[in-house]
Amino acid sequence: MREINELIEQRIKKLEELRQSGIEPFGGPFYAEDHASDLLNKFDSVTKETLEASPFSCSLAGRIISIRDFGKAAFAHIQDTTGKIQVYFKKDILGEKHSVVKKLDIGDIIGLKGRLFRTKTKELTVEVEDFILLTKSLRPLPEKWHGLRDIEIRYRQRYVDLIVNPQVRETFAKRGAIIKAIRDFLESNGFIEVETPMMQPVPGGAIAKPFKTHHIALGIDLYLRIAPELYLKRLLVGGYERVYELNKNFRNEGISTKHNPEFTMLEFYVAYRDYNFLMSFTEELITYVASWTLGTLKIPYGDTTIDLTPPWPRIPMFEALVQKDVPPEILNDREKAKAWAEAHTIEIKGDATLPKILDEIFKKIVEPELVQPTFIIDYPVELSPLAKKKKENPELAERFELFIASQEIVNAFSELTDPIDQCERFMKQVEAKIKGDEEAHWMDEDFIRALEYGMPPAAGEGIGIDRLVMVLTNSQSIRDVILFPQLKPEQ
Repeated sequence: MREINELIEQRIKKLEELRQSGIEPFGGPFYAEDHASDLLNKFDSVTKETLEASPFSCSLAGRIISIRDFGKAAFAHIQDTTGKIQVYFKKDILGEKHSVVKKLDIGDIIGLKGRLFRTKTKELTVEVEDFILLTKSLRPLPEKWHGLRDIEIRYRQRYVDLIVNPQVRETFAKRGAIIKAIRDFLESNGFIEVETPMMQPVPGGAIAKPFKTHHIALGIDLYLRIAPELYLKRLLVGGYERVYELNKNFRNEGISTKHNPEFTMLEFYVAYRDYNFLMSFTEELITYVASWTLGTLKIPYGDTTIDLTPPWPRIPMFEALVQKDVPPEILNDREKAKAWAEAHTIEIKGDATLPKILDEIFKKIVEPELVQPTFIIDYPVELSPLAKKKKENPELAERFELFIASQEIVNAFSELTDPIDQCERFMKQVEAKIKGDEEAHWMDEDFIRALEYGMPPAAGEGIGIDRLVMVLTNSQSIRDVILFPQLKPEQ
């Protein structure tokens, strides 16, 4: 720590010397006309002789990421949002201003004007004719910054991560492109984007524990939303037929490579359709996004290649369990299911119902094997309190989850529109909450009232954007695709 402090003190000394010489170390705007990668691409095949015969003037702004001082000359690389390019400071050209080069450090941000040439090693370089210090960096980049691997620094100081790891900037550029492609696809299919409350008096739309806050003026508790579902369904009652919201949700849960308490979710609803329509629509949506952003449906993920080419398998949940050697006789017997789970080191709460036990078995036995895109369909109604029952088996719901790379990406179902049935299911959830289930659904009287006015048959879907981006960018942790993930307090 002492070494870092000394380096900072040295930089502060340089800052004071710059000010004493009349140079402001934190300057104003600089209107660069060029970018590093554009110049490198445009002049990739232009020879040294051609550049000398036909000089090309340019202007750039960026951060110094390397510097080599040779006395009367210095080479540096500056990095802008597109990439990096070499620059050359020569005393014969800069005159007295060359003394400022001695005050420059790695991390400083400069603006410059000059002309392009090629060095003896044929590297395209900008010979600086004039430059201005825009920002003096007071804190040195981490040691061996060019290969920064320290996870703590990368996630906690994302600004450093973005400076030193170009592939990280590329990941978040892809994230932006993925979100744009999703919006383009939905809007081309007649959906309109809406916004619903982030703070809700009754949290609903998912089985999860909410964050709680208090509104002083109204004197009431409010909850950060765990899902926008019930508000989006109210819009179907109001007459909209295709709506979507792409925004933040908040769930008071643990942190892992697949979970962050603040995450981005896409939810969309379409009237007069069911979950069968949504499975085909989901294939179209995700393949469109992959094709538009990556140019392929075969994408690397870890040590494997995921093939997004449709159609994707559609397997009932119970069938998926049996396929992985789960005994069929436990599917209808709670005690046998509990005993089998415990024998396979699957932790089960003492009062867990049969559907919840089977869900835990599914997560442990089946989910890790779902690497290629697979729809798991027809979940127990108890696990799907907002979904419509199957006509041929009312114990099951018209619901599916899409798994890719061994993680749930999508949850969707045909919507329950019967207000009486919905009220009864809410009451069962309330009973579970009274018994200690903190994630059980709340009773939402206003939503029941909305259903009583009449909601058309509909299907709805939620897509975890962070997890989808993980798959499409070959990222192994959700923290790699969230700019500022939630972390433990810094010690």
